[in-house]
Amino acid sequence: MKSVILGVATAAILAGGPCLAETTQNGQAAASGDTNQAVATTNANAPTPARGANSFTMNEAKSRLEKQGFSNVSNLHKDHNDIWRGKAEKNGMTDSVWVDYKGNVGIAQR
Repeated sequence: MKSVILGVATAAILAGGPCLAETTQNGQAAASGDTNQAVATTNANAPTPARGANSFTMNEAKSRLEKQGFSNVSNLHKDHNDIWRGKAEKNGMTDSVWVDYKGNVGIAQR
C-alpha cells in the first residue's frame, strides 16, 4: 500500500513540475504583473507594483521596506490601486517607495 501511495505522489510531483517554475508562460518574472501568482514566488522584486487587494498592514509594509535597506519610512498610505506608497531613505537619498500586494518593494520612477 505504501508503494502505491508513493508512486501516486511521485507521479503528481513529476506532472506538476513545470508549475513550480518562477516564470510565467510569457517569460516574465513571477514577481511581475497584475495576475495572482501566489504559488509562483520569487526573491526578485518586480520593476512596477502589481495592482490588487493588499492585505499588508502599514507596519508590515514598513517592515518590508526596512528589510530592503530603507530607513526613515514616512507618509505610508494605500493608493487607489491598493498599493502602499510613501517616502523612505536609502544610500543618502529620499525616494518615493511602494509595496504591492505580493510584497514587492520598489522606488517610484523619478
